[in-house]
Amino acid sequence: MPGLPGRGLEAAHEAGLAGAPAEHSAEHFIQRPKTPVERLHGLLHRYETGAPMVVLVVAFIAFSLIADNFFLTGNVSLILQQVMVIGTLAIAQSLVILTAGIDLSVGALMLLSSVVMGRLAVHAGLPTWLALLGGLGVGTACGFLNGVLVTRFRLPPFIATLGTLSVFFALGLYTSQSETIRAQDVEAEASLLQWTANSFEVFGLRITAGVVLMVGLFALVWYVLNWTAWGRHVYSVGNDPVASRLVGIRTDRVLLSVYVIAGLICGIAGWLFIGRVGAVTSVGITDANLFSITAVVIGGISLFGGRGSVLGALIGALIVGVFENGLRLAGLDVLWVQFSLGLLILAAVAMDHWIRKVTA
Repeated sequence: MPGLPGRGLEAAHEAGLAGAPAEHSAEHFIQRPKTPVERLHGLLHRYETGAPMVVLVVAFIAFSLIADNFFLTGNVSLILQQVMVIGTLAIAQSLVILTAGIDLSVGALMLLSSVVMGRLAVHAGLPTWLALLGGLGVGTACGFLNGVLVTRFRLPPFIATLGTLSVFFALGLYTSQSETIRAQDVEAEASLLQWTANSFEVFGLRITAGVVLMVGLFALVWYVLNWTAWGRHVYSVGNDPVASRLVGIRTDRVLLSVYVIAGLICGIAGWLFIGRVGAVTSVGITDANLFSITAVVIGGISLFGGRGSVLGALIGALIVGVFENGLRLAGLDVLWVQFSLGLLILAAVAMDHWIRKVTA
């Protein structure tokens, strides 16, 4: 009836649809051919590790052409050994960044764990396996402290871990008394701490037990993140913590567990660090925190949380190792290593921002 306003609106809507040009219809928009930019966006959104893999392959080819000895099996083996510590730290960093946080203390936490292992085994005379568990326990406890600061005291992850960075580093210096336990002493009294340096040959490559352990950790964490309820909760909390809380996810518990597991993984990185250098030292890897964040970002994990694959962090760690090794072999100054990694970080963050902006 003409007097009914609802029917009049409905009729007007139907008339408007009937008179709308075909090129403006939703069906036409969905079925229209996609532009190359839209297809590229779809690929990058669907395969987060695609772009980092392309960068890694191109870098391998480029440095093989620039430096004659880059692609030798001995040099490739060296890259893998150099990457194993940073790669393991990148696993811990990935878990935190997936929740839209960041952990600036991973390098100091690794150092503290390794020092505790060495002091307990060599100086305190504990069985090596017990000293190893003690170091892993310290790493886990430190991760728990980070988690409490973030979940209970509501400190921003950046501020909380910036503070614990100094705390853990100072504790590492105090525990070690600024002394280095020599490789000979570690081998004689705590050889298990150097077990990760044991190697075997595969197609001419010298693969250490530490590299195998790192790859196994990546595979385990990838499985947990993709095939368990806890993993789905991690992604959900990073994507939208408010919505996650409304659907019944205990966001604080998830965040706390993430920091605890990250601390444990940093403890394992401390074990790998002892195997890498042979000795127990209070001097850690320079820029370990920066390199771990770099590996995660270049690997396609979003700094805004909730998107990315932990396997991308492995690719990112390899990219960092390849660039650092290749530029040195090419005879370039170390500042160009920092320069190139900085450009890669900027490009990775810009691409992530573009993907999210287009998606929205």
